[in-house]
Amino acid sequence: MTELVLTRTNEMIDPVLHAWGWEIPVYLFLGGIVAGMMVITGFFLVLGRHRHASCVCRVLPALGIVLLSAGMFALFLDLEHKRYVWRLYTTFQVSSPMSWGSWILLLVYPALALAMLARLPEFLRAGVVGRIARAIDESPALAWWVGTANMLLGVLLGVYTGVLLSALGARPFWNSAALGLLFLLSGMSAAAAFVHMIAWERTEREALARADNIFIALELVVLMLFITGLLTAGQSHEAAALLVLGGPFTAVFWVFVVALGLVIPFVMQSLAISHRTVHSAIVPVLVILGSFALRVVFVYAGQYSRWI
Repeated sequence: MTELVLTRTNEMIDPVLHAWGWEIPVYLFLGGIVAGMMVITGFFLVLGRHRHASCVCRVLPALGIVLLSAGMFALFLDLEHKRYVWRLYTTFQVSSPMSWGSWILLLVYPALALAMLARLPEFLRAGVVGRIARAIDESPALAWWVGTANMLLGVLLGVYTGVLLSALGARPFWNSAALGLLFLLSGMSAAAAFVHMIAWERTEREALARADNIFIALELVVLMLFITGLLTAGQSHEAAALLVLGGPFTAVFWVFVVALGLVIPFVMQSLAISHRTVHSAIVPVLVILGSFALRVVFVYAGQYSRWI
């Protein structure tokens, strides 16, 4: 048995060990976009825009609950011991990103529910739920607190999706402190693009397009810093960086993540913002697909990388 265990972890027999499948990129993507939607919703609540009948923030909390639940289901499918998932909530481990994420997700749902109550339809305002909804709707201070909670938890959720990978030091491609910020910015960009696509008011669409361009620019900077950090951190990290610099993930990374997901949308949105061309639904779709492609590349390239 000892010989069997040793040889099956030998790089000459199993050069690549894939423990995670499609479920993890889906979970990280949906978690990231919901994190961005929470920040946007919270910002609108703080500004008091939830009082406007046409504000897109009226539909974002409910949509966020649906998307996050879909992401949690994908994560559940990946679990090996599904019957014992409840044990995550019997303890809190300060040094465990998984423990932090479990408790953050537990707090995200009530925060989204409170944001959803801010503009609950009148025919649903009955009993305790109705009183809470009216209190949030009529009290700017209470709306401010609900909005701030959503923004804070959104940032924590977005950072956690990256820290979940960076904490796994066994894979040099993930061994970077930049992953938390990178995944947060990617989620914010995808959320801004999505909300820009479904918003009804022109002012909101233009504001979100400008915000998306800021997130894209920052994401490009952090992405380049991430690659530079790998190239200068040692032989194993350099080999990990080469996976997207001439290795098997190069085409997907530079075509779908960088070019189609970041650079082209940035240029097209810059032209639209300056009124040199019209806003196109293609741009948000490219940003969203690029955000998902980023998770796919990072999850699979990270598992492909190894210490030399």
